Amino acid sequence: MTFSIVAHDVATGQVGIAVASKTLAAGARVPSIKTGVGAIASQAKGNQLYGPRGLALMAAGASAADTVRLLIAADEDQDIRQVHVMDRQGHFAAHTGAECLEWCGHVVKGSFSAAGNILAGANVLEAMVAAYEAGAELPFAQRLIAAMQAAEQAGGDKRGRQSAALLIQGDKEWALLNLRVDDHADPLAELARLEAIARPA
Repeated sequence: MTFSIVAHDVATGQVGIAVASKTLAAGARVPSIKTGVGAIASQAKGNQLYGPRGLALMAAGASAADTVRLLIAADEDQDIRQVHVMDRQGHFAAHTGAECLEWCGHVVKGSFSAAGNILAGANVLEAMVAAYEAGAELPFAQRLIAAMQAAEQAGGDKRGRQSAALLIQGDKEWALLNLRVDDHADPLAELARLEAIARPA
């Protein structure tokens, strides 16, 4: 019921996740990042254990691909899950369960991954990918938001919109940016407004 992007900004070393959904407070459930370990976005009928378990697996040395494999192997409801992961080496992997609601799917690229379910169509992820790739000159936070806005303009979550979030970590244990819009008529526009306020002068 959600679309999201997990990305590694190679120039700065920052890792970010942006998410938007028709459901309430997607930012409370979807993104998980630990500096020096990796990042996970768990959605569709999200399993709230995927974040902490996945980060623990990667902290112990598991790759992104192994983390996804181990998470879904231990989950009898894997067919309704969607998850995408980045490990400490900057490698990505993803899973979209066979029973996730249409349109659903994921794209894994060199420095980012995108995933969504209950979308207007495949063009939503295509627009997200194209916008992220075209935004290389933008600051990382703005690039992530621009990718999400492009996905929404392509149809986004076909049920509508309600929440959005942006989480970015650098080389510290705490987030550089942790913005959530839990219930709003235009959550990505509000997220962009908050990012502009939070942006260093």
